[in-house]
Amino acid sequence: MDVRKNPLLVLCFILCFSLLTRLSFGGDTISGNQSLSGDQTIVSAGGNFVLGFFKPGNSSGSNYYLGIWYGKVSLQTEVWVANRNNPISDPSSAELKLLDGNLVLFNESRVIIWSTNLNSTISNSTIAVMNDTGNFFLRDASNESKILWQSFDHPTHTWLPGAKLGLDKRTNVTQLLTSWKNSANPAEGLFSLELDPNGTSQYFILWNKTRQYWTSGTWNGQIFSLVPEMRSNYLYNFSYVSNDEENYFTYSMYDPTILSRFIMDISGQIKQLTWLTSSQEWFLFWSQPREQCQVYAYCGAFGVCSGNSFPSCSCLYGFVEKSPNDWGLNDYSSGCERRTPLTCENNASSNGAKDKFLVFSSTVLPENPHEMSSETDAACKLACLNNCSCNAYAYSGGNCSIWTEGLLNLQQADDGDSSAHTIFIRLAASELPSKSNGKKIVIGVVVGSVAVILLLGLVFLEIRRRRRGSVVNAKIVEGSLMAFSHKDLQIVTKNFSEKLGGGGFGSVFKGTLPDSTVIAVKKLESISQGEKQFRTEVSTIGTVQHVNLVRLRGFCSEGTEKLLVYDYMPNGSLDTHLFHGKEGSNVLDWKTRFQIALGIARGLAYLHEKCRDCIIHCDIKPENILLDANFCPKVADFGLAKLVGRDFSRVLTTMRGTRGYLAPEWISGVAITAKADVYSYGMMLFELISGRRNTEQSEDGKVRFFPTWAASKLDTGEDIFTILDSKLEGNADVEEVRKIYGVACWCIQDDEIHRPTMSQVVQILEGLLEMNKPPTPRTLQIYVDTPEDIVFFTESSTSQSSRVQSHVSTTSQAKSNASASDKP
Repeated sequence: MDVRKNPLLVLCFILCFSLLTRLSFGGDTISGNQSLSGDQTIVSAGGNFVLGFFKPGNSSGSNYYLGIWYGKVSLQTEVWVANRNNPISDPSSAELKLLDGNLVLFNESRVIIWSTNLNSTISNSTIAVMNDTGNFFLRDASNESKILWQSFDHPTHTWLPGAKLGLDKRTNVTQLLTSWKNSANPAEGLFSLELDPNGTSQYFILWNKTRQYWTSGTWNGQIFSLVPEMRSNYLYNFSYVSNDEENYFTYSMYDPTILSRFIMDISGQIKQLTWLTSSQEWFLFWSQPREQCQVYAYCGAFGVCSGNSFPSCSCLYGFVEKSPNDWGLNDYSSGCERRTPLTCENNASSNGAKDKFLVFSSTVLPENPHEMSSETDAACKLACLNNCSCNAYAYSGGNCSIWTEGLLNLQQADDGDSSAHTIFIRLAASELPSKSNGKKIVIGVVVGSVAVILLLGLVFLEIRRRRRGSVVNAKIVEGSLMAFSHKDLQIVTKNFSEKLGGGGFGSVFKGTLPDSTVIAVKKLESISQGEKQFRTEVSTIGTVQHVNLVRLRGFCSEGTEKLLVYDYMPNGSLDTHLFHGKEGSNVLDWKTRFQIALGIARGLAYLHEKCRDCIIHCDIKPENILLDANFCPKVADFGLAKLVGRDFSRVLTTMRGTRGYLAPEWISGVAITAKADVYSYGMMLFELISGRRNTEQSEDGKVRFFPTWAASKLDTGEDIFTILDSKLEGNADVEEVRKIYGVACWCIQDDEIHRPTMSQVVQILEGLLEMNKPPTPRTLQIYVDTPEDIVFFTESSTSQSSRVQSHVSTTSQAKSNASASDKP
């Protein structure tokens, strides 16, 4: 058929040819006669990065941007944005092209909104290239080494491997890594990272490019002095360079196939993330500052930051979010505003009501107070009331502080924190009930209650008669959980006279209820929780029921007195049987040890996977495993436990736990998952095998770390019983010993993705999953020949750099029984 005789085909041919000139850039380049618009993209040679127009993933608006994102990552993840402060509304009408030697971006109105701004003399021979490193650069077409401009020199919020972040000494210009405004807007946010512009080798994080709130410390040749986690690095190769022209820091990956990025996050924290192909998510490797509330003005004016809640920001009582839309996008910088305006003394409202003060205790005081001397609290209060601009005051020991601007960095402190103070927040009178109204309410309640009390009196006496065997003042709360009075617990424990043991959080005493039930009462002596937090944690743990979890019967919370009431465990804790028994007596036989290991695994699997929220225990060790009359293990002491909602896979929290059982990720300061418990469990299994502490001094005076010693013995072909507790005299099932040792090695792998879940551990111990031979963790390998340094492992750790293959394979029996294997 003659195409020329068909006008429609001719038109299609012309259009296709036109599109071809716009789409065919040789894949990763733009040359002088080409442009980019609409859905068109250019892709780096290996497909790692893509350049094009995008709309932020969380955005519901119509703003578009020219940027670079990962080409092989399932989650849209941008690493660079050209027009971050000048969005485009119609990308099909926008255009990126080469013009007079520069890359120029036109918006839909044909106005230039971004350019490389070069004074180039070779305008006719420039091309733009999208590189596999994520670097988009402009170069001379005839000279590949002549780079005229590159995106690596103009980072936005992401710092990629191979890029520099530093100071140009010739121009005295520092490169900034600047956060997005929020998760849907890549415009410049409030937080930035830069190398010290004065020339020292330290990095600063700044708020609003003015207020420094974090520093890396200076470079000492190996690490930044205030970032000790760099010592335990196993993924990154760091390099700091200082010469006459520039100072800069750069990094690369030991394994270039691993995708990693360093970002200045909207949280005000710098974060290092790596892509996990198995779970298709970004894994938080490291972040600073560790505590969200250490970020300056994170919650804005009149916002309160709490490290024990998510999200971390909330408004003071009497205040509301100033910009709810921004808060919904994790941008809290707008802070809060008053729900009701203040009424100054000279501008009284129609009813003559004056402003009042709300007591806000246990707080870290906000920034920028005005200090003055004052003899009394009343005088300080009056000074605030007489100043129409005063929003709050605090008084302590003759010092009066008042705040006349928005309260910044107001932080909820833990009870007992030395930095905790009380501040009085000024509110309109209508926000708080008046004394007269309060009196009316009290009178009404009293009058109404008298009749009820008289009516219920006989009922109460009858209940008391029927429950003679119960503690008088105990109340049922949260199902079967009992709220005891302190007086009652004094009685049942004989004034806390029979002490069973103690730990970092307090002492445990034996008691007997009137119905002859024996209980253990834990008196918390160093708890830093507030009343609300304590009751929330108690109610959560109180509803958890499992045969391998210690049963919480009730609690007492009266003022500073915080007590927990548990079932009594006649055989005490596991550590007393492992470490304090004598040969030939009180020795846990191997069968019992194996059942204890299995029971603990079942209890932890229940906490991690079967509860409404994932509960990470955070302190698994022999001291926290109690044994009942039949030596059935009960996981106990949830004082450090962390709740993680099912919508979250990990939680960033302060370091908690016991030295010697801490997973490497605790040391690195990254977000924690249930795999931290798996690591601690593995360390405890070694002690179950040996009957000794993992770290102890040997007869020759040297420190011996049992997991390393055991690995060295077995690697040389010695019998498995070489590492078994000598008190057992070889009476053990050899295959079970191998299985427990293998599980322990898998559980303490340096990289958490190589550790099994606790449900997989249960299935392995039950024989439903087969287990491959585990590799010796790198942290153990490096100490095999240096036993005198082994004790360092309890405080710091490194991780193996090589990936290992999947370590559990499902047997046919497992496939048919896996659904029932985790049942209590």
